[in-house]
Amino acid sequence: MGSEYFINSQELENKVRQLLPSQGGAGAGFDLSASTQIIPIIDLTESAQGSNLRQDLQSSFSHNTTTSFSVSNTTSTLITNTGYFKVYGNATFITNGSADRDIDFSISDGSTSKRIWSQRAIAGVSNQFVSNNFEFICFLSAGDSLTNSASADSFSRGGFRQIASIDGTLTNP
Repeated sequence: MGSEYFINSQELENKVRQLLPSQGGAGAGFDLSASTQIIPIIDLTESAQGSNLRQDLQSSFSHNTTTSFSVSNTTSTLITNTGYFKVYGNATFITNGSADRDIDFSISDGSTSKRIWSQRAIAGVSNQFVSNNFEFICFLSAGDSLTNSASADSFSRGGFRQIASIDGTLTNP
């Protein structure tokens, strides 16, 4: 049988209260104790957080979870689901000298839109080829949508996947 010791450390108690609010973090204080008895510890942190993968692996693309898109000379609604989404691809246009060229990604709540990524070429230069990669993560709440617009002679191609639900639960590839 092991011996039991009490630990008086405000720093340790504060950390336990922060990490485990159901174990006294929101209520009256408690004492920490230690024992000479060997107790095995199983770390379930990753499973409890909804993922058994490292973050870089969890946000990878797969055939089953990736949706591809291609937009040219129009506005398309890409995503209407709630949650966190990783979006990547390439935006390209060729200028003709007489009109601006634009490629925009915007989040709309149904009445207003806010641009979150944009590329523009100002009229005046002919036959200029512009190409840029994009990669971003966006959050869509209920009623929000992600749109992509591309003017004439403008193209955006890429893909997206949900990386977490609206409550932050990670979505594995």
